[in-house]
Amino acid sequence: MKIEDYALLLKLHEIGTIRGTAKIILISQPAVTQRLKYMEEYFGEQIFIRTTKQLIPTPSGEIILDYARRIVEQEKELKNLLAKSSTEIQGTLSIACSSLISQRFLPAILGEYTASYPKVTIDLVTGISEDIQRDYKNYHVSIIRGEPLKDGNCIRLFADPLYIFDTEKFPKNKLKERPLISFKSDDSMNEQVENWLFHHQDKIKALKMMTVDQIETCKQFMKQGIGMAVLPESVSDRMKDEYPNVPLKLNGKVVTRDTWLCYQEGVQNLPQVAQFISLLTNTTFL
Repeated sequence: MKIEDYALLLKLHEIGTIRGTAKIILISQPAVTQRLKYMEEYFGEQIFIRTTKQLIPTPSGEIILDYARRIVEQEKELKNLLAKSSTEIQGTLSIACSSLISQRFLPAILGEYTASYPKVTIDLVTGISEDIQRDYKNYHVSIIRGEPLKDGNCIRLFADPLYIFDTEKFPKNKLKERPLISFKSDDSMNEQVENWLFHHQDKIKALKMMTVDQIETCKQFMKQGIGMAVLPESVSDRMKDEYPNVPLKLNGKVVTRDTWLCYQEGVQNLPQVAQFISLLTNTTFL
């Protein structure tokens, strides 16, 4: 059994379905099923009862899951001790990052980091900020959008202003009625947009809502004239010069999506984590 197998068991128990787990860890559903079958054959016990809605641990499964937790935690503690004892920066750096940040900014940041610290192993998970917030204790650092974590240390990296774009102009003295295209995001983003639309319903009215999976898809649909789209400045590139747009403001203040670097107390004592935090906090994003 590998450490990754124990981690997979814990993730299956946490998520509750094979399909959901496969989606989060970015491998195929048949591959997850095959690995679970292997582990059950290895222990000679059924670990989960498979129902139509969720995976339920068997009594033997509960014992195996408890053992898996100890193994994963011991592995993490060992790597941390080795990293602290070495004069050279090495070990594992586990990062959970918002999909937008991972696409737009993280490649360059990690390129610089790995060039400076080639012996550090990067363990990266990307996704929606809400999912990362739920599992943040599993990572050294989390980079999230919206609201900071209620517990743990959080540093605001930058504020990302929001704009509403369209291929058609935004008239000053006439109600604009157009479909609104949105991309899959966390609830806080949707609340910001809905709140702004509510306070500007005399100027802009969304006739219908269309939700797509990725922010890039949202941009391309808007460019084809399908409807309006609310986008952060960080991904709008030169769109402000090419398409009609209005900055989102409430009570004279710009509406922004804040990006936060969050970590648990103590992890900054790990050299590889401390250097990554330093790099992030000294990066200019916008």
